[in-house]
Amino acid sequence: MAKVVDFIKESYEEMTEKVTWDTWGELQNSAVVVLITSLIIAMIIFAMDKGSTFILDTYYKTLN
Repeated sequence: MAKVVDFIKESYEEMTEKVTWDTWGELQNSAVVVLITSLIIAMIIFAMDKGSTFILDTYYKTLN
């Protein structure tokens, strides 16, 4: 049990004294980058989906 308590104490110490946390501004900038990147990837996937749907629809219409 002492090992668990020591682990918790050391973890708390490391999180409060040794870890460098981003500032609020840095977090906001990172969030904006993630949002924009996600939107770009979503638009690419949407375009690929619509393009493949168009190609397959055209192909199947030529078979009939």
